[in-house]
Amino acid sequence: MSNIVWHDHKVTRAERSANKNQKPCLLWFTGLSGSGKSTIANALDVALHERGYHTFLLDGDNVRHGLCSDLGFSDDDRVENIRRVGEVCKLFADAGLIVMSAFISPFTSDRRMVRKLFPAGEFIEVFMDAPLETCESRDPKGLYKKARAGEIKHFTGIDSPYEVPSHPEIRLDTSQSTVDECVDSLIAYLQERELIKSN
Repeated sequence: MSNIVWHDHKVTRAERSANKNQKPCLLWFTGLSGSGKSTIANALDVALHERGYHTFLLDGDNVRHGLCSDLGFSDDDRVENIRRVGEVCKLFADAGLIVMSAFISPFTSDRRMVRKLFPAGEFIEVFMDAPLETCESRDPKGLYKKARAGEIKHFTGIDSPYEVPSHPEIRLDTSQSTVDECVDSLIAYLQERELIKSN
């Protein structure tokens, strides 16, 4: 590592953000499978895009097709998965983007690790606080059924723990709120903190 030297860019993070007329941040969607992470993150991505903002969404399943295709679901592999994703999110934010990530990210220490990569106020933890019963009843990919049958091991919420965020910036319960209501709450949060403009 002693031969590796960090090179500063001539175009700064602030200049890239100013060029896009927006402030970078990361909305980190965390919660059980089926809690609505991807659905709400995608809906927010569309809403921000329609308002003219430059965004990018990283989804847990998609990332495992490429960047993290070599990783499994052991505790160590889950940590490495989130570490890689966190670094990619930081790069996107450095480019001036509003970044969204949808990952179960069950461990508090992993989410804290990503938070530390960002300046204060730019990491926004969005806890999808849907009850296990609701998530399991949805089971869009049939994963809970397989986990209950023992066909999937280390499945979060069944035989692997999910550590509930103690102080998330935003808490959404998709068993009680619609997609539009969740997106409205997220937009309002971003506006209140002047990360995007109020209309």
